[in-house]
Amino acid sequence: MTDNDKPSLLAGFKEFITRGNVIDLAVAVVIGAAFTNVVNSVVNGVINPLVGAFGTKDLAGYSSCLKGPCVVNDKGEVTSGIHILWGSVLSAVLTFLITAAVVYFLMVVPMSRYLARQAKKRRHSEVEEKAAELEEITLLRDIRDALVAPRGEGRG
Repeated sequence: MTDNDKPSLLAGFKEFITRGNVIDLAVAVVIGAAFTNVVNSVVNGVINPLVGAFGTKDLAGYSSCLKGPCVVNDKGEVTSGIHILWGSVLSAVLTFLITAAVVYFLMVVPMSRYLARQAKKRRHSEVEEKAAELEEITLLRDIRDALVAPRGEGRG
């Protein structure tokens, strides 16, 4: 194989980029990033204030001191004790659950139903095609038998 037989790097890159699944993936990443902003806005603008009715407005403000009294300096660094920031973890979990619920109910379920309908239509059309094919074969056999029958009677 010579160097002329190998596709150029640019041609290979162009083929890779123009593949449908790469474009779909790029669109999914862009939409996912925008969707993340929406979910974060819902958590920060709706859920945090609702939780704030019972305590601090920001979930990140919820924390516990695991060992000894926690001492925080002016920079916000813990100098003594073990500071557990469980509120930020709770916020991240809520964001994840909301994102997962929206993706499942608005994307996965409708797509599953759509694909199931398409598969049912495809199976139905395949059954109809097979029935039509069997009917055609039967008709062709009848025609063949009708054409062969006069020949067989005349020779007898």
